[in-house]
Amino acid sequence: MSLPSSPRLIKGGLVVLDPAGARVLRTIALQYNPDTLSRSYQVQGAGGDGGAERAMPFRLKGPAIESIKLEAAIDATDQLQFPDQNPNAVAHGITPQLAALESLINPGSEELLALDALAASGTLEIVAPDAPLVVFVFSRNRIQPVRVTDLSITEEAFDPFLNPLRARVSLGLRVMSTDDLGFSHRGGALFINHLRTREALAAKAGNAALQALGLEALP
Repeated sequence: MSLPSSPRLIKGGLVVLDPAGARVLRTIALQYNPDTLSRSYQVQGAGGDGGAERAMPFRLKGPAIESIKLEAAIDATDQLQFPDQNPNAVAHGITPQLAALESLINPGSEELLALDALAASGTLEIVAPDAPLVVFVFSRNRIQPVRVTDLSITEEAFDPFLNPLRARVSLGLRVMSTDDLGFSHRGGALFINHLRTREALAAKAGNAALQALGLEALP
């Protein structure tokens, strides 16, 4: 009897869309899923503060500002075991993967040259083009438009040509909401879909009985 096949590993990663969100430009899959992922929220509220007059009721005036931090490993060891199948790893190590991440925080060379040409021609007001829309995907339950806020890379091993073979990447993301993108933008629609997914998951948690809190009824 044949053994059942192993479950397919789902990887987290980033999808880079054009600024309008209509076309996929690049998909960056994490080689290894991070062991930990931290999230923090800044509540967007109004009211609820005391003073000389009675406090106004607390209201949520917009989506909380969510920040995500994760660390990922990139390693060329597995690829170098099969050099004929991975010529890029042999020639460049993990430099291509690192360059793909670095492209998320740098404008393209052609964009910079175009801006310089406009400045040289005497254009008084130069507006940089919109950056691509980045979507963080970490399972079907977490698909969020984000902006990369910080990126740090620690290269840990090198080949004889000083190409990095192993690195630790720390990535900081800020979730973009409808406050940032609007409701008609593709990113805004992705954010609303993410909220709906979280609401559906919250409904599955159910309600605890008051007895679990040591109460028969509220006072």
